[in-house]
Amino acid sequence: MVRLTVLGSGSSGNCAVVSTGRTTVLVDAGLSAKQICLRLAAAGYTLDQIDGILLTHEHQDHTNGLEVLSSKRPLPLYATALTREVLESHLKFRTPPAWRLMTTGSAFDFQDLRIECFPVPHDAVDPVGFVLADEESRLGLLSDVGFVTNLIKDRLKTSDSLFVEANYDTQLLDADVKRPWATKQRISSRHGHLSNEQAAELIESIAHPGLHHVVLGHLSDDCNQPDRAIRCIQESLKRVGNTETKVLCAERRCHTQTIEVARRRVVISLSVSASTTTVQQQLALF
Repeated sequence: MVRLTVLGSGSSGNCAVVSTGRTTVLVDAGLSAKQICLRLAAAGYTLDQIDGILLTHEHQDHTNGLEVLSSKRPLPLYATALTREVLESHLKFRTPPAWRLMTTGSAFDFQDLRIECFPVPHDAVDPVGFVLADEESRLGLLSDVGFVTNLIKDRLKTSDSLFVEANYDTQLLDADVKRPWATKQRISSRHGHLSNEQAAELIESIAHPGLHHVVLGHLSDDCNQPDRAIRCIQESLKRVGNTETKVLCAERRCHTQTIEVARRRVVISLSVSASTTTVQQQLALF
């Protein structure tokens, strides 16, 4: 069973743990190395348990802890060739990292995980989203994306749980007086970030009866509110009859509760006696 623990998500830093019985990986390392280690411990993990780091793109709020983490432990860094090129030119690694290059649009096996990266529109050199799956469950991860493409919908449509960016509320962004007009234009552009409404449209379009959790991430401190984001997503799920899907927002300053990506199958055995014959019936409930 795949499990997701978000260590922190927001404009100040993004990092999550994806784990199975055999494998534990970080998705991005945008918090400081100190905070990553502290929050790993708070969530019941240690840095020694981490088998590798998957990178969505090169921006600092997704890579801030890489230099120090790499000096503490030589973890494999999974990135596209262009992302690696930018990071090597901007970061000062004490020892050369153990790079593992990913090909956008292709899948690869990492221990008991099947990992697929797919292209997303954002103002980075080669940004990607991920699908991580084992034999029991499938997790879709989409962070930092300006608009939703048909390819994104296709890759995420069979996910048991989703981590999706919901960066801003349109009304709050329009009313914000701290950001200059050009910054607000960049945020809402086709290579910026997703609004609550855009995230809701995506989730509504790919929702299915087995969708277990939706975790909303990268919420703006000034231009979004967790209750607004959750309500927007819940309303979209209600329109398609998905009232059992759990919606929560990732925390910015601490780790978020660990979720199991897929619903557990509960098998109930019923014994029915018919004269001398006992009939065993098994019902799989979700």
